[in-house]
Amino acid sequence: MNFPRKYRLAAIVFVSGCTAIGTMQLEQRYGTAEPRERVVEALPPGTVDYWSEVKPVLEQRCVVCHGCYDAPCQLKMSSIEGIERGATGVRVYNAMRLKAAPPTRLFEDARSVAEWREKGFYPILNEYADIPEANREAGVMYRSLQLKAQNPLPNEARLPDSFDLSLRRSQFCPKAENYDQFAAKHPQWGMPYALPGLPPAEQNILMRWMEQGAPYTARAPLAPRYLKLIERWEDFFNGDSMKQQLVSRYIYEHLYLANLYFPEADDSKFFTLVRSATPPGDPVQLITTRRPYSDPGVDRVYYRFREVLATVVAKTHMPYRLDESRMQRWRSLFVDEPFEVKQMSSYEDGQASNPFRTFAALPVKSRYAFLLDEAQYTIMGFIKGAVCRGQVALNVINDNFWVFFVNPAMPRVALYEEFLVDQGKNLVLPASSVDIYLPAAHWRQYKKQQKTLLAAKNQFIAANITSSDAIDLGLVWDGDGINENASLTILRHFDSATVEKGLLGQVPKTAWLIDYSLLERIHYLLVAGYDPYGNVGHQLVTRLYMDFLRMEGEENFLLMLPASARTRERNLWYLGAEDEVKTYLTLPGMEEVSEPAINYYTDNEKQELFGMLAERLKKVLPTVHELSTIKQSEIRTKLARIHLLKGTPATLMPEVAFIRIEASSGDQYVTIVNNRAHSNMTSMFKEQKNRLPENDTLSVIPGFIGAYPNAFYVVDENALESFIDMIGSLDSEADYGRLVDSYGIRRTDPEFWRKSDSFHMAYLQSGPLTAGLLDYSRLENR
Repeated sequence: MNFPRKYRLAAIVFVSGCTAIGTMQLEQRYGTAEPRERVVEALPPGTVDYWSEVKPVLEQRCVVCHGCYDAPCQLKMSSIEGIERGATGVRVYNAMRLKAAPPTRLFEDARSVAEWREKGFYPILNEYADIPEANREAGVMYRSLQLKAQNPLPNEARLPDSFDLSLRRSQFCPKAENYDQFAAKHPQWGMPYALPGLPPAEQNILMRWMEQGAPYTARAPLAPRYLKLIERWEDFFNGDSMKQQLVSRYIYEHLYLANLYFPEADDSKFFTLVRSATPPGDPVQLITTRRPYSDPGVDRVYYRFREVLATVVAKTHMPYRLDESRMQRWRSLFVDEPFEVKQMSSYEDGQASNPFRTFAALPVKSRYAFLLDEAQYTIMGFIKGAVCRGQVALNVINDNFWVFFVNPAMPRVALYEEFLVDQGKNLVLPASSVDIYLPAAHWRQYKKQQKTLLAAKNQFIAANITSSDAIDLGLVWDGDGINENASLTILRHFDSATVEKGLLGQVPKTAWLIDYSLLERIHYLLVAGYDPYGNVGHQLVTRLYMDFLRMEGEENFLLMLPASARTRERNLWYLGAEDEVKTYLTLPGMEEVSEPAINYYTDNEKQELFGMLAERLKKVLPTVHELSTIKQSEIRTKLARIHLLKGTPATLMPEVAFIRIEASSGDQYVTIVNNRAHSNMTSMFKEQKNRLPENDTLSVIPGFIGAYPNAFYVVDENALESFIDMIGSLDSEADYGRLVDSYGIRRTDPEFWRKSDSFHMAYLQSGPLTAGLLDYSRLENR
């Protein structure tokens, strides 16, 4: 639970004393607390079943706020293991941490409840005597649900300020031993926090289960069809040759966060690829390290599969298909390619964090093709990976922009490969250091390094690009006419973001054109090398280095515009930025020889270029999120008006709003996404000073966009015109409050759960493979 800062300091001493007294009182009544085994072979008659009765309730009511790194008190309720682990007052996200914190990753950093207790986690289920009285009195989860039932939300549209819903709110995590004092002081802070209590039937299921000691039966073993596929894939990943070992290491370091699935079996189970000290056929002996490329501490690493045991949540779900066609593709890219690996690459920090040195033996064209095949996944890694709360990580990017990729069939690939090998020393990433105590010094070092790299790149291009290699539309990958990953839309929602295939929403101010080296560096900087438990220096330098990568992607795109347009767009994209930044964006040698061989006919060349790229990619542009998919022309026409809104009405709207349009032909779900404008994105701590609210816009996109809805609206098709008129006339918070009164589902609505369930169900049904549970922690109170 997270609570206002003003309560925190005053409570610390008081709570410590109360905890000691509470422990003595509970021990007198129920004996000494210690972790106990809750798994049973069979449930006694009349016992509530965790899997069929409890788990569905927890998923719909608890996991929606307790499912990621940013879960209050690190209480992850997406699995029985997370519930048994319990909670801690230590935060994962701590932007001012001076020393890296020990990782506390569920299923990795401890193997038993007792080990989690040693790491400072306390129980939310009773660990005193297993009797109903103790299960009630000494269970934090039980008492929290009971507290909400005894003290429902105030009968008000908007919650009072005593409910702090800000992301940076102070955190307070009561234990069983001090829960009496907590409840007396904060009677309205029961669970679910700042939401209505559970429906009676669901509440009864959870309370009875906990009174019975919260038992559960073991999971069913994997079906033979999964075991057969796992055996085949583990055989592929664990060849003995150095070539096979290096290829497997490369694939693992890119897929370790993926939720892998086997369509040849079915899509109902997901797996993760892990490093093990034991070979296939033996039980997995997990190698636990801070980063995927850290020294495993064993002579031979084996790559094994583990079932994903936690409920899939949208904010971290990155599905990745493994089937026969994928295996054959990887064989053609790596195994059948005629290259030799003469020695295994080191796991020494300075080298292991640099993929250009570690995997220098692997052909660049093969590595790039591997990344492009699932480019959405590759980019999604830094959006969905370890960053559940990532405003500092995400304020390096604009609110909406499009991404394109350099054509892997571009000429002179072999020369570029040699260039990357030669520049290995200038491609070192901040991830090579665990703790960074002098971020300013590191910043200067990486700034100098990046300038050296760009100077070398500029010299390389000027020397190797001739008039016959003139830049044209062929520079951009077209997905080979079949791959929808050829273009991506990134939509930022302040401290979270979404990556979708295709060109969605409003035409953006900026765009990126990504080549292999940039794509690889993004992954190793913000995914493989990013540590959410890292110290403030690591987090600062990571964010600052991403500035370089964003500017590099933007500059690549600008090279497709005429010289005059490049200058104009740079000035627009970096309005108010220092001249040094704009100079940094310029590759003079390249620009002198690279007036693009693209015909432009207006003074809005960027708009023309977007149109030409859309035409080039039309075979692979998905249509699922286009307004044209809405069959009712009247609804489609009315929704299109939202794209015309600009300034205050857009500013007052939430980051992400889900709308259900109730129509006679069937309900239609759309998302309104806020595009907040900035003068530039070069300031880490002054983002609000760079805001240009007068340029804010909205995008209306069919379907569900984003994992963190801020608002739900329900609109009858006959009232859609009025709904859009009200949005267009927004001029104050009071105006917005009236919009919510008319069409919104407030978090205080007694029917909140029933109404929000319809959205959740529609979302899960819209993409069973790609969807997961939504997160309600960003629901507004306006």
